[in-house]
Amino acid sequence: MLKEISSVFSFLTIIPSNNTDLGTVARHMHVFPIIGIAIGLLIASIGFGLSFFLEPLIVALLVVASLAVITGIHHTDGLADFADGLMTRGTKERKRNAMKDLSTGSAGIVSVVLYVVGAIIALSLTTGYELFQAILLSEILAKFSMVLMAGIGNSAAVGSNSPFMQIMKDKRRLAVAGVITIIPLVVIGGTTGLILFGASIAITLFLVGLSTRSFGGITGDVMGATNELTRLSSLLIFVSL
Repeated sequence: MLKEISSVFSFLTIIPSNNTDLGTVARHMHVFPIIGIAIGLLIASIGFGLSFFLEPLIVALLVVASLAVITGIHHTDGLADFADGLMTRGTKERKRNAMKDLSTGSAGIVSVVLYVVGAIIALSLTTGYELFQAILLSEILAKFSMVLMAGIGNSAAVGSNSPFMQIMKDKRRLAVAGVITIIPLVVIGGTTGLILFGASIAITLFLVGLSTRSFGGITGDVMGATNELTRLSSLLIFVSL
């Protein structure tokens, strides 16, 4: 099992693994929240430590930069492609093709800028242990949102995301992911964690509906965008409570 988790960890970060292959990752997608816990603990610890020495805005910038480094900006690229696809006029196929375009359009650039600015502002509004909580909880939920989307959505076309969508139709795997997610949310976040959990489900359901209407289903870029949008939404809600 450790080899499989290592494979999933490598898939979601820049840390290499000799065991990484798409089939293994898809079969163990339900452990995505565990990787969220690992990434969250790492980045949250960095933010927590820096908050004692640096100004909140600088800490927030370094936290966002650290996230970008550890994740390799894979999902941020998905957010840009998702925005380009949404803003493209025409058929579902034309919108999907826009997401596949290697060049990033104006919609994609604006979406990434707004995402980064939003994350920095949200993180700068909290310090110390609350900052630790915000980072950790939002990262767990970001990973769970992808699992939930794969479990309830349908693939827009045959592609790299198809194995994930097929395997996560096993509701037992989705239930396991839910348990893995909700335990740290309650232990660390209490009522706030439960509110964030409910909000992340609502956001994921909205994105499933939007993507189905716009693209005919879910793609890998949509799942990546969901990861980023759930993280940002969780941060914004956390600092607003």
